[in-house]
Amino acid sequence: MLTYTPGTTVVHRLDARTKLGFQFAFALVAFTTATALEFGGLFVLAFGALVFARLSVWTALRAYWFVLLILLLGPVIAGITLGSPWFRVDPAVASLRSVLRIVPILFVSAAYIHTTPIRATRAAIQRTVPGRAGQLLGVGVALTFRYVPVLRADLTMVRDAIKARGGDSRPLLARSKRLTMLMVARALDRSDTLAVALQARCFAWNPTLPRLQFRRIDLPVWGLSIGLLIFAMIELLGV
Repeated sequence: MLTYTPGTTVVHRLDARTKLGFQFAFALVAFTTATALEFGGLFVLAFGALVFARLSVWTALRAYWFVLLILLLGPVIAGITLGSPWFRVDPAVASLRSVLRIVPILFVSAAYIHTTPIRATRAAIQRTVPGRAGQLLGVGVALTFRYVPVLRADLTMVRDAIKARGGDSRPLLARSKRLTMLMVARALDRSDTLAVALQARCFAWNPTLPRLQFRRIDLPVWGLSIGLLIFAMIELLGV
C-alpha cells in the first residue's frame, strides 16, 4: 500500500498545490488523447514522475494491482458476444484504449501519494477551495488517505484469521459472506473509535495547517501543467 515516504527528491520539494494542478492537467490530457504518439507521451511523463519521485514502476503496479486487474477485464468483457463470432476485436480494442488512459494517471497519483504529506494535501485543498466546502473536502481526503491503509491491514488480518481456522476449506460464497460481515463490523468499530478520537482531540474544521509556499522549482511544473491544459483544450475544441 502506497503511503507518504519522507525524502528530498525534486517531487518531494514541490508545493502540494503544484502537484495537484499537474495531476488535474495530466488527467484532462489523458482523456482527450487520440493518437498512439500522444499515448506514448503520456507514459513518458508518467514514468518521468515516478523517476523524479524515486518510486519504481513495480512498486506502483503492485500498489494498484487489483485496480489494474479490474480494468483489464474490461476489454475482455467488451469483446465477448452471445453468438458467432463469440469475440469481437474492435470493441475490445476500444475498451483497451480507455484502460490505457487510466494507467498513466495511476502512476502520477502514486508519485503524488509517495511524496506528499497528508496534512499538506489538506492544506492545499482548503486553501484552494473556499469556505466550508473546502474544509469538508480537505477533511474527507485526509481521512481517506489515513484510513484506507488501516482498513486494508484489517482485511489482511481478518483473512489470515479465517484461514488459520480452516475457513479456506469452506465454499467461496460462504467465505465471501463471512469476510464481508467481519469487515463491515471492523469498519463500524473503526468509525466509532475515530469519532471518539476526534472529540477527544477537540476536532476543528479549520486547524493550523502547514505553511505552503511556491518556490522557483515549482515554476517549470506550472509551465508544463499550463501547456497540458492548452493541449487538452485544443484537442477538445478540435482546433
